[in-house]
This record gives sequence, structure tokens and C-alpha cells, in this order.
Amino acid sequence: MNNKILSVWQRAVGILIPEPLSSGPETGSSSPSSSLGATNGLDHIGIGDPTPLLSTAALKARPPARYAVLGDIHANLEAFTAVLDDARAQGCARFVCVGDIVGYNTNPKECIELVRQLEMPCVKGNHDEYCSKDDFMPPPGVNARAVAAILWTREQLSEGERQWLKALKYVRPVGSFSIVHATLDDPKQWGYVVERVEAAASFSYQTTPVCFFGHTHLPMAFVRDGLVRHRRYSTLKVEPGRQYFVNVGSVGEPRDGDPRAAYVIYEPATGFIELRRVAYDVQQTLAKARAAGLPPRRTAM
Repeated sequence: MNNKILSVWQRAVGILIPEPLSSGPETGSSSPSSSLGATNGLDHIGIGDPTPLLSTAALKARPPARYAVLGDIHANLEAFTAVLDDARAQGCARFVCVGDIVGYNTNPKECIELVRQLEMPCVKGNHDEYCSKDDFMPPPGVNARAVAAILWTREQLSEGERQWLKALKYVRPVGSFSIVHATLDDPKQWGYVVERVEAAASFSYQTTPVCFFGHTHLPMAFVRDGLVRHRRYSTLKVEPGRQYFVNVGSVGEPRDGDPRAAYVIYEPATGFIELRRVAYDVQQTLAKARAAGLPPRRTAM
């Protein structure tokens, strides 16, 4: 790990001590500690078992687990680190990525390193795929700026980084919710979900109450309760009997008219979803892109 990446990671790693995400309830027992005695006011699993459990009162007093769900980072290190700082300030202890770590901007290696060091559950985005596949032929409809950034990024990544991106899944569960970059009905085709009919196709394959996605860079929530509805949102409350397909916006390339980085906070225990916007040094990001010879953005951020 070079000094630049290490410096960024050391700053970000204070956000959390990674916890296992694949098993156990959202508000599970505390980690074992050899410094706690058997007569310390704690219940125990069984006679002679040294692993303490928090009391019922202590468990109820703990704040609910908070996930920062983010995506479309697009190699924008300034936006990414600003989001991580904000998420830490908001009490997030777990981080999840809906894909497109790379593309468009100049820090793909550093952003990959942060995602890996923070042990984020992550799915593959289209830029992650284009930058890691053995042979890249621009698909129809991919704009010239994206192609130029993909070709540039492919030259920056190591073989290990490409293999890591290549190994990412298209869809994956994270505890009680799930994540995908584009659509659930055909996630490898990189379709866009902006209308209710497109969301309805994904709902047909959704097996969790909540699924977070990205790809359009437009924060929007689709809700199915017999009918499929959609709206922009700042906060949401997950209600029983309904399903939610929620776009978390973009960290590194917002396209909804707000130049600030976007991500979502989710509390599974309470059903609380909040869209967060975070200011960052946009001019530094743009200057680095110009210095690298990458095409300018289509619209100012």
C-alpha cells in the first residue's frame, strides 16, 4: 500500500471496526472480551461459558445499527472521503456499496483500496465490469467521455485490482436487505430504472423488503404495495407489507442538479432511510481530471 493510499485509509478506518455482516441479528451480542469477569452483572450463555452477553436493558439502550449505503463513487476520492467522514459523524458503523467504484475520475486505485479495507459488501457496476474484463469493446450507447475514462482506468489498475473487480457479484444480500447496481430482473444488461414499469420488473425478482441500487445517479424511491409508486425522497419509513427499491444517488457523479455527493443511511431495526448530501472539493476533483487528460464533465457539478 503506498503512502497516499495508506494516509487516506488511516483516516477512514477510524469510522469502524468491521463487523461480520453475513450472519446474526441486527442488534446482536457484543464481542467477547477477556477482561470482563463472570460476576460483572452480565448474563452468560451457559455454565462455565466465558463469553458474556449484554443485559436486556443494555441491549435496548444501544442505538440501532446504521448502514451507510453508497455507490457510483466513480474514482472521486474527494467525494468518497467526505461521505465517509459524514457517515461516521452520523453514527454509521457499517458500509455497503452498490457498485461503480471506478470510472470518470482519477483515483480508482485509492477508492478500490478504501472499499476493500473497510470490508464493504459490494456489487459490480457496469464501469467496474468494463474496466476489469479481459477485452473491452465499447457497448452501443456508451458515451465518449465514459469510454475515454474506462480506457484510462484500465491502464491504471493492477492485475490484482482488476481480478477483484471482476469477482464482484451482480446481486447480493446484506443482512435483511439486498443490493444491485442496475436491475434485478436482468442485472448483467445494465438497464436503467427511472419509471414505474422498469421498477415493476425488478420487484418481480426482489426477495427482500428493501433493495438498494444505483446506476442512474438519481436518488429515487419506488414502493410496491399492490401498485408501484415512485417519488423523490429525503427520508422514508419502511412499512410492513410493502417493498422498496431505492436508488441511493451518486457519491462521485451526481446528476440530479445538486453538486453534492449523495448516499443513504439505513437503520434496518427501525426501517428509517435518509438521503444525505455532502459538500466536497469539486474543483480539486475537476483539476485532477484535467491534469490526467480526462474529458470534462458534460455539466458542471
